[in-house]
Parts: sequence; C-alpha cells; structure tokens
Amino acid sequence: QLQASGGGLVQTGDSLRLSCSASGRPVPSYAMGWFRQAPGKEREFVATITWTGGGTYYADSVKGRFTISRDAMSSTVYLQMNNLKAEDTGVYYCSALRRASDPQSAVHWGQGTQVTVSS
Repeated sequence: QLQASGGGLVQTGDSLRLSCSASGRPVPSYAMGWFRQAPGKEREFVATITWTGGGTYYADSVKGRFTISRDAMSSTVYLQMNNLKAEDTGVYYCSALRRASDPQSAVHWGQGTQVTVSS
C-alpha cells in the first residue's frame, strides 16, 4: 500500500514536500512516481524515478521546480515542489510503476493528497 502525505494550502511561490511511504511488497522493486489531477481535468504525469533512484523524469510543466527522490531504506518517495504556481493545484497521487520512463506502466496507486496554491 502507498500512503501519500504533505499536501496543504500555500501561496504562489511557496514550497511543499510530499512524501509517499510504502508497505507490503518492497518498493525498491518498482519505479515510483507522482501524478496529479486538477479539478475537472484528467490525471496527469508529474515525475517518476527509477527503482535505483538513478534516473528521473519530469513533466515539462514542473521541470526546474520539482524534484523527485527516494529513500530505499525507508521505502519513501518524496516530491519537493518549489516556486509553486496556481496551476499546480490538484490532488497528488503517488504510484508504483514497472518502468519510470513509461507513466502508463503504473500498477499501484496510493490515495491522494490535496495541494492548493493560492494566487
């Protein structure tokens, strides 16, 4: 199971760090990722990281502002979000994927955590 946390209400330009902890099957066997869904829109890819942590992928809209990382020892994945914008508002979901390079390969999903950026 995946448990996401760290969301909240912030202002434009602020930072947040999301965490996703895993239980059950060892997280190191999967790539991990973050997706988000804004009101009235489909869920979209944000960032993924390989199971080794050596490779990362980002949506163009978050490149340079968001950083995904993982701690294999604690089976936790993080999403550091800086310089937040109103368009970053949404429910953020963590996922386990077969391949970090393929957002469509997500096989497990956690519950979402709400991020609201007030302009």
